[in-house]
Amino acid sequence: MGDQDILRRRLADLETEHRDLDDVIARVTDAVTYDQLQVQRLKKRKLRLKDEIARIRALLVPDIIA
Repeated sequence: MGDQDILRRRLADLETEHRDLDDVIARVTDAVTYDQLQVQRLKKRKLRLKDEIARIRALLVPDIIA
């Protein structure tokens, strides 16, 4: 398995986790009372995932200067 395949698999895993966090955050905030700190931590995790996803995508699709 090459580096590109490993990056694509990692990217797919991160995107899945990012979507799952959307669902978790929605369920937690739909409750009448919820832990604000927990939601804040989930959102921070989601932002870190987004940054990692962007980094991997940049590695997979390099910029082409025309």
